[in-house]
Amino acid sequence: MKTTNSLALPAQAFSQLIAEQIWAAKYQYKSNDKKIDKTLDDTLRRVAAGLASCETDARKADVEAEFHHAMTGFKLLPAGRILAGCGTARNVTLSNTFVMRTIPDSVAGIMDTLKEAALTMQMGGGIGFDFSTLRPSGTVVNGLDCPAAGPLAAMDIFDSACKMLVKGMGRGAMMATMRCDHPDIEAFVMVKSDRSRLRNFNLSVMVTDEFMEAVEQDRAWTLHWQGKQMRRLRARDLWNAIMKQTYAAAEPGVLFIDRINDANPLRHIETINSTNSCAEQPLPPFGTCPLTSINLAQLVDAPFTGQARLDVAQLRSLTATAVRLLDNVLDVSKFALPEQAEMAQTQRRIGIGVTGVADAIAMLGARYGSPKAVFLLSSWMQTIQNAAYQASAMLAKERGPFKAYDPNVHLAVPAIQSLDEDVRADIAAYGLRNATLTSVAPTGTISMFAGNVSSGIEPMFSTSFDRLITTPDGTKTTERVMDYAVWKFSQLFGADAPLPDSFVTVADLTPDDHVAMQAAAQKWVDSGISKTVNCPEDIAFEDFKDIYRNAYDAGCKGCTTYRPNAVTGSILST
Repeated sequence: MKTTNSLALPAQAFSQLIAEQIWAAKYQYKSNDKKIDKTLDDTLRRVAAGLASCETDARKADVEAEFHHAMTGFKLLPAGRILAGCGTARNVTLSNTFVMRTIPDSVAGIMDTLKEAALTMQMGGGIGFDFSTLRPSGTVVNGLDCPAAGPLAAMDIFDSACKMLVKGMGRGAMMATMRCDHPDIEAFVMVKSDRSRLRNFNLSVMVTDEFMEAVEQDRAWTLHWQGKQMRRLRARDLWNAIMKQTYAAAEPGVLFIDRINDANPLRHIETINSTNSCAEQPLPPFGTCPLTSINLAQLVDAPFTGQARLDVAQLRSLTATAVRLLDNVLDVSKFALPEQAEMAQTQRRIGIGVTGVADAIAMLGARYGSPKAVFLLSSWMQTIQNAAYQASAMLAKERGPFKAYDPNVHLAVPAIQSLDEDVRADIAAYGLRNATLTSVAPTGTISMFAGNVSSGIEPMFSTSFDRLITTPDGTKTTERVMDYAVWKFSQLFGADAPLPDSFVTVADLTPDDHVAMQAAAQKWVDSGISKTVNCPEDIAFEDFKDIYRNAYDAGCKGCTTYRPNAVTGSILST
């Protein structure tokens, strides 16, 4: 496939057509049909200049050059909101993740929340809601003497608004969560049995430690509302309903909400009850967080040889650049609501993640999910975590710590206690610029854009596959795509050379392989991880039903599964 001058991608021209379509549709700056970005480098320079605009005059040029260098060659991949919006005149947010206000249990409160959500979606934000605060279906509405419609009816309204506002955004623009002790939890679990309903929502059940214990011990479980017991059921019956529904329809996922709150560095001032739309970023009401990913596939020296290694020094350097880049995003971004802007300044949450993990592991001769791969991923994430916290401390020295920083609390947070001694010393001396720093987001689009590296910490889907693409005019086309590591291997050893054993794909893996990798990363990620346990269509339910439990036991903060079938479908095919 020939390359084109407009995009000027690196040599992996096998993915050129898809990458150019992604760039033209999502990231190229156009205004009134005028193409302002003529090339990919124009896009990167626009973004670098926009993000450096808040720097002092003395540092602006150097920081702009640093950002541009990091993005060149797809080493550092800012999330799509940043690539598309930064340095433009568009009224959009550069922050990817939002959780909306705590929804008041009233018609006025629900509609006010819907309005705020609409404004946030209109500016490009992905949003989450906790619907546990709405009274159960059938309970009496005070002053009206009529039964309440319940949380699911409110979700239908929000879903319709999203469909109206964000045509073409697709499924999963919003996250809906509900506590496992809400009286409508069974209806919430089963709602997507109707495949025409809530198409713009992802669903996650907030599972408590107490509930997991009740399931383990086969105890009764109480569903209550405002302190009043509504009814009791067998905990295992609810758990089995969750597992059977996700086996059939890939939802709901689960969030281990007590673990999320226990690990939150700001747990002394807030309670988290939801995440953004893809679940990698637990956030408080009005919370927000911009994202970027480091492409590990571009950091491997001498791939597929006995001398293969990941350039750890470059990994540290890119992490430090990413901290400054995302901290700047918080200052140059627009926000739909003043509460979001205030929360961004008060907490300064950022999310540095990774992509190309499976490709990097294959380049180093390891099998995804193996003990060696688990060790490699854990060591890379530990490096990023330490480098990010050290860079945030240095930025606090330069700019001051985030407003909600409390040294008496933060120095005792387990995530900080696990850092290297010199990093803890810098935090003690200067504080932190950012409340949270690491988060592994789904990177499907930017990973495809960057030469089709493996997405996030996911395994390779296949060595090559067909991908269904929606073009800018709305038509759909199927394109054949080769994985970046496979292409790299063919360039080094020839197109006919057999792939080494380190090349494994989703079809070769067990659910335990997926969980092991997610747990390895979670140990060194202070926020969450977007990770799907992909399962074959013919997996037996008996082999499937313990996945969420195993994720809980392994220390994960949540879990999502996907089993392709006639109900769920698939956008990829080998």
